[in-house]
Amino acid sequence: MDLETRIARLEAIEAIRQLKHRYFRACDTKQVDIMRECFVDGDAHIDYGAVGTFQHRDALVALFEKVGCHPHMVEMHHGQNPEISITSADTAEGIWGLFYYLINTEENTLTQLGGFYHDEYRCEQGAWKISRTVFRVHSMQVHRLLDGQVLSVMAGNPAV
Repeated sequence: MDLETRIARLEAIEAIRQLKHRYFRACDTKQVDIMRECFVDGDAHIDYGAVGTFQHRDALVALFEKVGCHPHMVEMHHGQNPEISITSADTAEGIWGLFYYLINTEENTLTQLGGFYHDEYRCEQGAWKISRTVFRVHSMQVHRLLDGQVLSVMAGNPAV
């Protein structure tokens, strides 16, 4: 592989990292327009397990606005350990670990979960976008806050 091709691959991998980090930050800060732009417009496949499966980014955004875009939903997405492979000049795939923490001040609950994204990306007009994503929970803890105490509601692997 020549130097120009190797540099282009590294630049693509970095652009995909930035894309995924932008998506996480947009979710945490409730910036739905930025979140929407992280996905291809059209034939996206978004499978978030129990949250739902969507064939267009607007369906995911609509659910997120309804359920997650409230001041009492304080979210923190931490993407980690990405493995990104360039599969052609305009396609790539990746696996990301997620550590997610949610404070729901209305229900007085804390939710912590870990899981994995399996993504596919497409470069359209010079910009990388998520074209397919499947997220599966690997571990979860739910705690209720009651009179200054943290009570465990559930802990373990919800898939088992």
